[in-house]
Amino acid sequence: MAYAITQTCCTDASCVAACPVNCIHPRPDEPDFGKTEMLYVDPQTCIDCGACADACPVDAVFPVDKLTGPLKAYAEVNAEYYADRSPSTDAGSPSPNFHEWGPPAFDRAVPSDFTPLDVAVVGTGPAGMYAVEDLLLHTNSRVTLIDRLPVAGGLVRYGVAPDHPSTRKIGETFARFHEHPRLRLRLGVEVGGEVSAAELSARHDAVIYAVGASAARTLDVPGEELPCSVAATTAVAWYNGHPEVAADAVDLSAERVVVVGNGNVALDVARILTTDPDELVNTSISPQALQRLRSSRVREVVLLGRRGPEHASYTKPELLALTQRDDVELVVDTHDPRIERTMDAASPGDKGGLLRDVAREEVDWSAAPDPGRRRIVFRFNSAPEALLGETRVQALRTTGQPRTTEIPTGLVIRAIGYHGKPVPGLPFDERSGTVPHSGGRVEGSPGNYVVGWIKRGPSGGIGTNRRCAEETVGTLLDDAVAGRLPEAPRQPSKPMRIAQRLRLRRSDSLERNR
Repeated sequence: MAYAITQTCCTDASCVAACPVNCIHPRPDEPDFGKTEMLYVDPQTCIDCGACADACPVDAVFPVDKLTGPLKAYAEVNAEYYADRSPSTDAGSPSPNFHEWGPPAFDRAVPSDFTPLDVAVVGTGPAGMYAVEDLLLHTNSRVTLIDRLPVAGGLVRYGVAPDHPSTRKIGETFARFHEHPRLRLRLGVEVGGEVSAAELSARHDAVIYAVGASAARTLDVPGEELPCSVAATTAVAWYNGHPEVAADAVDLSAERVVVVGNGNVALDVARILTTDPDELVNTSISPQALQRLRSSRVREVVLLGRRGPEHASYTKPELLALTQRDDVELVVDTHDPRIERTMDAASPGDKGGLLRDVAREEVDWSAAPDPGRRRIVFRFNSAPEALLGETRVQALRTTGQPRTTEIPTGLVIRAIGYHGKPVPGLPFDERSGTVPHSGGRVEGSPGNYVVGWIKRGPSGGIGTNRRCAEETVGTLLDDAVAGRLPEAPRQPSKPMRIAQRLRLRRSDSLERNR
């Protein structure tokens, strides 16, 4: 019986390296890698060895005959990927397609007497940790890992929905490097605050910034500044217990919530707000958020999408998982006739096709949500025009066919994407929200490098950061070998001052080992 990859695939590609018969695609060396929403097991080639499941850092791989509930659909999802592709084995040979031996490849040329580097990595999320992994496992570098928060984890800890525990498991893989003998972990230290970028550079041969994209994009519509208009970054941080977000940051006193956006984060927020709190008890959700969800009046979440269902930003695995739920009613608002035509014409595996069996209704927004049920409404071809209210949000006015509509709501959550913040001491492109770079090398700032969303913008999942980190670390090593790294001044007075600022408190040490 073959194995199948399921919803929580992180595209880390550890499974590809572990597979002995080349049955998982796309591989990192194939053109489609990084362009598909997940990786797929070829059921015709899989030999049921389980190596992929053992290697998977997020528990996303299971035997097909063990898939139950919402996961059962992923047997077909994996097989469907190969339906229009050439078989993985030669037609005339029943033997599996084992990896072909090719000439050895040496992507990096590092001298045998290479002097160990002192490298600082700022940020403990996936991008930073993949860079740390590369440095510790493939070089003899010493690494100082820094985070402004008192707890390590970054986006894995504070950005992944609490009802996705498998995805969070990759944090355990990263955490093992915290105890590496060549790594020092410094938590609760903000670069640009307690320590300047210049001071950090002065004490290290190179600095890699993996600070992500923590700002939220704005709607730029009237009324956006009203109370009860919040960013999805705030909502996600709230239910994940981020130390900088108050327990009452999200007001749940309204029966209807509008989430502007239709990406995976929008689905996460809608799902958490409509899930029975008892189902979240054994997850990593913030206890304070769980308590407030128990008294929540929210019964309906509207997902507002500017374009049609075929252009929605969420991934098919996340949408498929949502359609498999039986505890929440899903409805597609058919206010625009183009929406039904799109769903009916879509193939079953397309985003529009996955909504074909969802209930359809031209929603009467003047009616209050039914207090006896929880539901999520997909409203496509509709963009926010203004948020209305005197002292707080009371409604959202939208564009759309055949007319402008006002949707009564007491909470609007903006889930339209992330944007990077400037890093003190480094150049910054405000338009893209990134640090200008060449292969990860910060332009005009020798010895400084970037990785992750601050490097490439807010795109790609967890596994995308592995390739991104490989490029940045490769650039750093090239510079080191070529003598392009600046010589760090070793002033006698500086080590003590910076050591004091970067001192790892006992409380931090205990916290990171929890």
